[in-house]
Amino acid sequence: MRTSTRARDLAVLAGLLVLAAALRLPGLAGRGGWDSDQGVDMTTLQAFVTHGVVPLLGPSTSIGNVHHGALYYYLLAPAAIPAGGTDPTAVVFLIALFGIAAVGVIWWLGRAMGGPAAGLVAGLLAATSATAVGSSTFIWNPNLLPLAAALDLASGWRAWATRNPRWWLAAGAAQAVVQQAHLLGILALPALVALWLADLRRSPGRRRSILGWGLAGLAVIALGYLPLLLHELGSGFDQTRAALDYLRAGGDASGPGLVVRLLFVPLRVVAWPLTGLATDAPAVSFVVVLTACVLVAWRIVASRGAEAIATRWLTGWVVSATLLLALFVASLATVTPLPVDHYHAYVDPAILVLVGLGAAALWRRDVAGRGLAVVGVAALVAWNLGTQPPAVASNGNWPDAQQAAARLAPEIRGVPTALLDVPPFKPVTAYSYPLGLLGVTPVAVPAASRLVVICDDLFQAVVGAACRGPAEAAALARAGVPQPILVDRFSPAPGRTISVYDRGTP
Repeated sequence: MRTSTRARDLAVLAGLLVLAAALRLPGLAGRGGWDSDQGVDMTTLQAFVTHGVVPLLGPSTSIGNVHHGALYYYLLAPAAIPAGGTDPTAVVFLIALFGIAAVGVIWWLGRAMGGPAAGLVAGLLAATSATAVGSSTFIWNPNLLPLAAALDLASGWRAWATRNPRWWLAAGAAQAVVQQAHLLGILALPALVALWLADLRRSPGRRRSILGWGLAGLAVIALGYLPLLLHELGSGFDQTRAALDYLRAGGDASGPGLVVRLLFVPLRVVAWPLTGLATDAPAVSFVVVLTACVLVAWRIVASRGAEAIATRWLTGWVVSATLLLALFVASLATVTPLPVDHYHAYVDPAILVLVGLGAAALWRRDVAGRGLAVVGVAALVAWNLGTQPPAVASNGNWPDAQQAAARLAPEIRGVPTALLDVPPFKPVTAYSYPLGLLGVTPVAVPAASRLVVICDDLFQAVVGAACRGPAEAAALARAGVPQPILVDRFSPAPGRTISVYDRGTP
């Protein structure tokens, strides 16, 4: 019996991984978006793996000069090494593998907490989730969160279920990645610590061991900030000062009042891995979130033993993080063209497993329950399969950037050229990186005799002027080049315009 059970589990796991791979791996070069963030990351990785420039800070956040953790770059470096940091698709492939691995961990966690049916449902939803597929197919620091958070949950649960305190060290290592991949990942820590404290409380005879391994896990989390500490010591603590300035200015206040946030943020958080952005399909999202909440409430009341502990812990993980986000991240209650749902991607695995536990309980209940479980899960899978990300990124991809650089290079090679981005707070790395691969290195504006202005329609309201003329003219005037001569203009991707100017007067 045990052999047949193991064979069945392996078959289910293999099937889920194959499905996850089939949805993530084809056409990776063109599927993921390519913009300044991706250019920054590849520029950093190239300097790291070819010139030994070790990054001490991760990607920048949306709050000024504050950055995420540098561990993100260390984890991606192995994929960048073979081509010397010149092949973004190899890095995307590694991120896709992380996304596929997350499916396996979520399956295991669901099975460990609620049995084979719970594992199957959680794994199936993770494999087909349009959100999860999208986050597996481009370069971005939050895209490491699903696997890291799933390992975090799995290690914590393993420590509790097996009474082996060494798993708290693994949980600490996974939590370190969660916090390094995104600054707000620290909001997952309270729920992890809560289970560790519960483990200490229930085992008086093992407290020293549990305490020791738990503290070792916390030490690993702290060790993840060593690069940041080295940077701070060498920079006069500029990160600390930037964070304090942000807090003194009121923090994230760009959203509605607390009551609205407490209503909308939970809807947004729970809907994200199940149906996508809540406002894209509000009726569907509301029904799915309400159903999920009813299922979880039922399992909190009706489940017993290990499943009851698992359900309450996962719910605590989701609720604590969501409440903290609603209290302190007001912008989550607004919807803009710029995404913010990565602020809570570390909650996704817990939501998927909770739905798996609820569906499995329905399956065990009776014939009607089985019918509801099958119909509900099939509807969710069908919705996600029907809303998969496009096969070619709609906002520009790496091949588009390569083609743009190939067109620009002959025009500016040998001519001192500066790159300007509109809006000005966006780095020019989306195109300076592929130009660098072609041997073209931009110069500063004062030394340039030719200027390339990259304009993004997405920020027209912020800039206050439209691309293809007014926005570029304003950017050039700010740079001290009021009357250049336009020599070329083209759209390298939908919503973006590149204009090439000669310095001088017409």
